[in-house]
Amino acid sequence: MDDISRINVGVRLSDVSIFNNVAYLAGQVPRKTLEDDIKAQTAEVLATIDGLLELVGSNKGRILSCQIFLRDIAHIADMNSVWDAWIPAGHCPSRATVQALMANPKTGIEIVLNAAL
Repeated sequence: MDDISRINVGVRLSDVSIFNNVAYLAGQVPRKTLEDDIKAQTAEVLATIDGLLELVGSNKGRILSCQIFLRDIAHIADMNSVWDAWIPAGHCPSRATVQALMANPKTGIEIVLNAAL
């Protein structure tokens, strides 16, 4: 068990688990922009992800796979406009985007991903 590292360990989850030079991020949701549109919520979540990846010595160009959960799939174009400006050209990870019920009805997006260190 000592070959697994965990960052920001809480009662229920860790923000990041690291094993075999791969960082596994927990689902990241907006906290400050819950009253805002999907573009603002997406930008907040991606900024949080940037910070977590930097904390473990990785970056968005090293994302291996990503799952995006949207409260309303009709917002995919707006979400994609923010994503497309954020992800480095030529470094798009494997990705799935689905509509999902959210624990907080104001949450428009949740992103789960893993990245190489």
